[in-house]
Amino acid sequence: MSPATIFQIHLALGYVPWLLLFGAYGWPWLKSMEPVEAQRAIAALHSFRFFGLVFLVPGVVGPHLPAGFATTAAYADFATGLLAMLAFVTVRLRALFWPFVVAFNLVGAGDILVDYYHGIQLGLPPQAGELGGAYAIPIIYVPLLMITHAAAFYLLVYSDDRQASAA
Repeated sequence: MSPATIFQIHLALGYVPWLLLFGAYGWPWLKSMEPVEAQRAIAALHSFRFFGLVFLVPGVVGPHLPAGFATTAAYADFATGLLAMLAFVTVRLRALFWPFVVAFNLVGAGDILVDYYHGIQLGLPPQAGELGGAYAIPIIYVPLLMITHAAAFYLLVYSDDRQASAA
């Protein structure tokens, strides 16, 4: 089996265990929370996205990792992490908290979609070994991030309905 095929299988199957775990444990837990606390929990997870800067570290990634992929992925992850941290710490200032929640989710989900697109356009699957130590990020971490972005968007849209029905 080629490295490209293995990488593509890993990318697809990376979502399966996270969807199972999230469906069984994460989603019921988030839905049981007040909308602000659910969004804050999601922001806490995304606060670690500063780690995406590792795509720029020689020796962690190979020298032939497509530069267009590495740079975009690294800085968009970094921006998402900073926005998520700002959301997390401004929870008591709702006029700031909600815009930061929307911002980190838009930037973060957009980053993942753009990274998938760039990865395909730049021929990343055959060069997946160039991800080096960062190989686990798109396989293990990114699926959870995308799933939680989807959950955050759902909660943003439907949390008003939930609060209204509780009142």
